[in-house]
Amino acid sequence: MIYEMRVYRCVPGRLPALLKRFETATLKIWEKHGIRQAGFFTTLIGDSNQELTYFLAWDSLAEREKKWGAFMTDPDWMKARAESEADGQIVGNIVSQILTPTAFSAVK
Repeated sequence: MIYEMRVYRCVPGRLPALLKRFETATLKIWEKHGIRQAGFFTTLIGDSNQELTYFLAWDSLAEREKKWGAFMTDPDWMKARAESEADGQIVGNIVSQILTPTAFSAVK
């Protein structure tokens, strides 16, 4: 199992729009493609309270490539993204890291 950590730094004031998009659209589209989330977090204390951090669980890099690629080109996702950004851009920057658990990690 590998995990992907994604950190979305929002345009100031747009975090609520991002959270709404995940809750009402993105998660349903992920379910259609078999994308498994392993947790969502907002920043309580840190550099910016305009961030959403989440983790995805993958069996392999090949699974990620296939499912993420299908999601990114899904017409439902493209429509949801466009509709959610009708009032302007939501995300200013995305950082993604692929992580593998250590032998002593509680998460495997």
